Amino acid sequence: MGLIIKSLHYLHPDNEELFHDLNFILNDGEKAALVGINGAGKSTLLRIVSGQLEPTSGKIIHTEQPWYVPQHLGEYDTWSVARVLGVDRKLDALHAILGGDTDPVHFTQLDEDWDIENKVRMVLQKWDLGHINENRPMGSLSGGQKTKAFLAAMELNSPKLVLLDEPSNHLDVKTRMKLYNLILQSKATMLIVSHDRALLNLMNKTLELSEKGMEVFGGNFDFYQQKKMEKVNALRARLNEQSKALKASERKAADMASHREQQEAKGRSAGLSNSLPRIIAGGLKNKAERSTARMLNAHEEKIASLLQNIEEIKAQIEEYEVLKIGIRSPELPPGKVLIDMVNVNFKYSDQFLWNNLSFQVRSGERVQVQGENGSGKTTLLKIITGELQPAEGSYNHTAFSHFYLDQDYSMIDPKLTVFEQISEYNKCGLEEDELKELLIYSQFSPADFDKRCAGLSGGERMKLTLSCLSAGNQAPDVLILDEPTNNLDIKSLEVLTLTVKNFGGTLIVISHDDYFINEIGINRRISLT
Repeated sequence: MGLIIKSLHYLHPDNEELFHDLNFILNDGEKAALVGINGAGKSTLLRIVSGQLEPTSGKIIHTEQPWYVPQHLGEYDTWSVARVLGVDRKLDALHAILGGDTDPVHFTQLDEDWDIENKVRMVLQKWDLGHINENRPMGSLSGGQKTKAFLAAMELNSPKLVLLDEPSNHLDVKTRMKLYNLILQSKATMLIVSHDRALLNLMNKTLELSEKGMEVFGGNFDFYQQKKMEKVNALRARLNEQSKALKASERKAADMASHREQQEAKGRSAGLSNSLPRIIAGGLKNKAERSTARMLNAHEEKIASLLQNIEEIKAQIEEYEVLKIGIRSPELPPGKVLIDMVNVNFKYSDQFLWNNLSFQVRSGERVQVQGENGSGKTTLLKIITGELQPAEGSYNHTAFSHFYLDQDYSMIDPKLTVFEQISEYNKCGLEEDELKELLIYSQFSPADFDKRCAGLSGGERMKLTLSCLSAGNQAPDVLILDEPTNNLDIKSLEVLTLTVKNFGGTLIVISHDDYFINEIGINRRISLT
């Protein structure tokens, strides 16, 4: 048995309903992607299945203890690496026995696993953690190292039911490939939340969680996208039919109204000429008016129904289509040297990061900065923006404007409301109504305008950031992105991808997301070793 969810219902402590009546089945060995917008409840669902949260009602049926790796690992900072690996008690027992303690409890705890130390060393080495002692606290590790420790634990313990929440965040390309291979080789039943397209395409089932419930697609993410596109095309065909029907009804109503006016005019003319007795003329007039009024009312009801259908179809299309937020392109001529670094180095903890790094960046180029975790990619961006100075070498640059987007979209001020934030960047002198229209276009409802930015999801912060750029008076010469796809749901990722793809200026980006990199049209790479 894999995993069965029956009539699952969850209310937040404040009694706000997150989801209700969720039903789905994962058979033994099935690997499923769980997708949906930020706030739909994906992480909450994983926590419920793992046993960390109690559902309001419903059933969760599985025979295996879930192996859960959350997105945020700070709660494990006090744990040792050995505890994360699930071997702390075995190691303690082994060391006690080797130290001469013959208490039978130690032998029971060790369970004949005399090779446990070697197994731990091998799995840590495989995940590039060989230099880390198993007694080291998790809080002393980087985000990427923490994730690697949990993945090493998964490989060491071979669980039968696995729940992963954004497992590829903070991982470099090399480690992502190890993660993909681990997933492909595993026979476990898996439920994975991720925005990583390469990972999602390893799945054989896609589950979409929304306010409408859970919809199951029997294929990987590309299959899911294809089915969604087919829905959009069908909706567009329906929209076209309804629009034609609306025009025909409006023409018919106009013709009837015109005909009624003509009849009334004839009636008045006949009455004035006394060609019909007054009582007969009046009766015919009233009968015609009632008949025309009934027909007009019927057409008005049909028009109202068609208008409602059209709005509903447009809303459904909007759900599936990618929001387009435009950033104006700068006016720099292409090919101008903006950045010229010669034999640059940076010292960190008495160690130099690079070996005499030299490169140029010209206007119009789209550059990816590559390197493993810890190679100094973010440090290089901070030298480019002037936040840090190199320890060696020379950095020459022409004057250029830049806009820096990091993975937390930290240009957003958490103390401001959504409307106050966009107003701070309103260098175009847009009127209040125009700013609100821009926010509504960017999928913020009027109820969101007074919402504090501190409460925004990753996708909302991204869309607000791009809206602020749109409201600015001048496009940046250089757009600098530092892991911008982390913490985004799939729909938000598509918005960012399309916006960056259409930006006509110079681009410098750090990202381990192959799909994002391929889509935005990188034409140069700088490798840090």
